[in-house]
Amino acid sequence: MVIKQRKIVSIAIFIIALVLINVLAQYVYTRIDFTKEKRYTLTLKSKEILKNIKHPITITVFLDGDLPAPFKRLRNATKDLLADYRAAAGQEIKVIFKDPISGLSIADQDTVINHLYSAGIEPTTINIKNDAGFAQKIVFPMAMLESPDRQLPVKLLQNLGATGGYEENINNSIQNLEYLFTSAIQQVLSSEHPRIGFTEGNGELTDLMLNDAITTLSDNYEVGRVNLNTIDAAGLDKLKTLIIAKPQQEFTEAEKYKINYFVMKGGRVVWAIDQVSADLDSLKDSGEQLAFNKKLNLDDMLFMYGSRINYNLIADANCAEIPLSMGGNGQIEMAPWVYYPLIQPDTSHNLVKNIDVIRGEFVSTIDTIAVKGLKKTVILHSSPFNKVFNAPKLLSLQMVAEQPDPRDYASKPQALGVLIEGSFPSVFLNRSVPAGITGNYPLPATSKPTKMIVIGDGDVFKNQISSKDGSAFPLGFDRYTQKNYGNKALLLNIADYLSNDHHLIALRNKEVKIRLLDKAKLRTEKLQWQLVNMALPLLLLISFAIFQHYYRKYKYAR
Repeated sequence: MVIKQRKIVSIAIFIIALVLINVLAQYVYTRIDFTKEKRYTLTLKSKEILKNIKHPITITVFLDGDLPAPFKRLRNATKDLLADYRAAAGQEIKVIFKDPISGLSIADQDTVINHLYSAGIEPTTINIKNDAGFAQKIVFPMAMLESPDRQLPVKLLQNLGATGGYEENINNSIQNLEYLFTSAIQQVLSSEHPRIGFTEGNGELTDLMLNDAITTLSDNYEVGRVNLNTIDAAGLDKLKTLIIAKPQQEFTEAEKYKINYFVMKGGRVVWAIDQVSADLDSLKDSGEQLAFNKKLNLDDMLFMYGSRINYNLIADANCAEIPLSMGGNGQIEMAPWVYYPLIQPDTSHNLVKNIDVIRGEFVSTIDTIAVKGLKKTVILHSSPFNKVFNAPKLLSLQMVAEQPDPRDYASKPQALGVLIEGSFPSVFLNRSVPAGITGNYPLPATSKPTKMIVIGDGDVFKNQISSKDGSAFPLGFDRYTQKNYGNKALLLNIADYLSNDHHLIALRNKEVKIRLLDKAKLRTEKLQWQLVNMALPLLLLISFAIFQHYYRKYKYAR
């Protein structure tokens, strides 16, 4: 009788404990992350930002309802991440998931879609395979962050316009979710956005060529064009970063004076420079072209700032392909073009960690110069299979007839992009003020601690343009090979590293490996694995039943 009572008490205690644990679990969110890359662990930077939330933020995710499998993965990953955010921020974050057009008539759906679109929530139409063929479905892979005084749309699905390949885009998007939401929360909390200026007036890339760069940066920064000939000191003081992208014309001493003033006061500069004049379109017209030195009048500045972009072109066996007309029938074929190197990021530095290779066009090598107080770090380089040709150099399309043999290009990696940090010397120290400078431009002997990036490719931030309608493709997307390169990620990382003091690069570079099933193997071994999945549990159950039967028989036979 006593034993029976003890059993009842033990069972009652066990049930009560389970109920208490279940109740506590409703209020205390936790999970143990066993993944190798700590996929489900927030970075310290995210936790720091979340703890600083002082007023309620509502996050409405519009990706819900009946979704195809890839979009379910994106929704579930978003849901898991935002659960972590709520746990870190307490009651300051409210999360809502909803399908905004579920159960509505066609007319009501159109009204809701137009309303959401005006708020920055863009729908995406996807094709779903079914028994009858394909059906179209409208989904909203977006979220809206709302605080008492601001709302901000967040695009969950990245680079969809590039290829339309949902699997790859969704995998990349899942990897980028923490950066997207932490960055958005930071923007909602912050009252100011750093200003980035792309220079113009010296033949730099046009607005259309920089369309995606400017559009992409505009999500987090105030972005515009800056004419060095007309801007004054007050205008420069408002800028955080200056990007000089592929100038074609010589800079005046007055323009250089303003750049130097900007650096001295702690401004950050990105130099994306072509030292050699070469153009593929001109080359296609004639079949040959003489690549010659440009005269930009920037060498003395760059030298004083610790770098030199050489007057040469690098030919790399690891290169992009270009479309060429082959044979007499004018058939277009893709051919490797060694003067379009695939630039390798140096993954040891956070600035370019986990970035894909970058598509370059007619790239020059860079030397670093020893300057006191400056630290130089190579962040971009060629492959070990390259040749360097000094300009002037005669270029010919005849060389694409043969595949480049890496053995003929064996060399050492060449520096193509350099990060320079520290206090920079003034280029105009002990020099007279050049003609054209009016107003007050105080110039100390050395700058405030700052940083700049020098890249030997003026096209690195240029998007391709459609020949059909003149629209801009996403930055880093090659319309001929349908490949996405790391140019956009490079731009975003550079902007964050130079323009933000609360660096979020570690979040952008967080690597989440999506371990997908091998589809080819799945097709060939489908029946085998179906049998295993059905038969193995039954065999285990039968084996356990047989074991239990003989164990009980043995136990009670004693």
